Amino acid sequence: MIKPRTPTGVMELLPRDQIAFQRMLDTIRQTFERFGFLPVETPVMELSDVLLTKSGGETERQVYFVQSTGALEKQAEGLPELALRFDLTVPLARYVAEHEHDLAFPFRRYQMQRVYRGERAQRGRFREFYQCDIDVIGKDSLSPRFDAELPAVIAAVFERLAIGEFTIQFNHRKLLRGFFEGLGILGEAQMLVLRELDKLDKRGADAVRQTLAGEGFGLAADVIEQLMAFSQVRSQGHNDALAKLDALGEGTALFNEGRDELRTVLAQLKALGVDERRYALNLSIARGLDYYTGIVYETTLNAYPQIGSICSGGRYENLAGHYTKSKLPGVGISIGLTRLFFQLQDAGLVATADSSVDVLLALLDDAGLEHALALSQRLRAAGLNVETQLEPRKLAKQLQYADKAGIRFVVMRGGDEATRGVVAVKDLRRGEQFEVAEAEVASALLVEREQLRSAAGKA
Repeated sequence: MIKPRTPTGVMELLPRDQIAFQRMLDTIRQTFERFGFLPVETPVMELSDVLLTKSGGETERQVYFVQSTGALEKQAEGLPELALRFDLTVPLARYVAEHEHDLAFPFRRYQMQRVYRGERAQRGRFREFYQCDIDVIGKDSLSPRFDAELPAVIAAVFERLAIGEFTIQFNHRKLLRGFFEGLGILGEAQMLVLRELDKLDKRGADAVRQTLAGEGFGLAADVIEQLMAFSQVRSQGHNDALAKLDALGEGTALFNEGRDELRTVLAQLKALGVDERRYALNLSIARGLDYYTGIVYETTLNAYPQIGSICSGGRYENLAGHYTKSKLPGVGISIGLTRLFFQLQDAGLVATADSSVDVLLALLDDAGLEHALALSQRLRAAGLNVETQLEPRKLAKQLQYADKAGIRFVVMRGGDEATRGVVAVKDLRRGEQFEVAEAEVASALLVEREQLRSAAGKA
């Protein structure tokens, strides 16, 4: 007999934890739609030559290839025809290039699907996980005004998720590159320095300083100190962010362009009514990926910095350059929800949910089955989620079942209740029982459910 077990690096939840996860997905989806984003789903498999637009590198070493048993028997040379997507950005690029003439630009899309990476098995690292992405894609150009809308979406998402205080930290690649130009750091050296500065929060200032002075960099001590001072700029509050930008002084044309775009973003965030406690400058953020060209974002939970970024992204100039001659600039963010949910559970910030079933309709004897079925349908028609016991058991067993399953209300109708035209309702949350006229039980339970939801929303 084979021992039942799941592969490492996947998250498989019990039903009530799955409900909690699904509610987070629903909240994110609803918020994305409120900001006018449209849903897209792409196949879990892409053609390998389309997915792997660059040869070699870390990404290709983490790709899962898909091969039929027939193809295995043929032992074809080269890569398998199909591969599982490793993020949602490459499939988006292919999607926009393929459907370019059918889409309305700027194209505002959200996508919430599983992706697959051959991560080394360890706690908190997943090989199958949900990403929740939004992107705005322009045709030929895309105004920097869209750069401010995404932090407003991020703020709305995490306020509705109610997982604690958070800060959306941002920087600008033009500001960084312009600053490097002023220090004489040019060409490919800029990207190498960018990647090192992006590790400041993980490695610490001393380690980064030593790397920049060592082999492969060899930067002068005064240049390193200017880089470190620049990277340690942080803001607290809207006016402080503007003041910190002003204090940087004048720089190269690229530096000034990046600073002006950040000022525009700050002005729009204020106009959007985003709480100034929710955003801050952090000039150490670079986002290591090469394709970011403008603003970059990272969002952290204030009380749990060890969790790292819970939402990140930025501006890029040419999303689909491998697939079309059209220039398709965009800006986007991504929430790695599986990892976030796992870490929030570990930190005690996400609890096991109550069942999505509102009511268990108990069955005391076979004679009451037809009435129980009819009453269940009336409760469902009123908007309640109902499970009906289809075989009679001892009442204590039915109550134990409901409690273990997380169902709050149990409706019971014995001979005495039937004679009087009432039902008994057991509230397992409060440990109370009350009677209500059968004709009014649906409205009574709906009121109780809404009171519970309101109380949960205020908690």
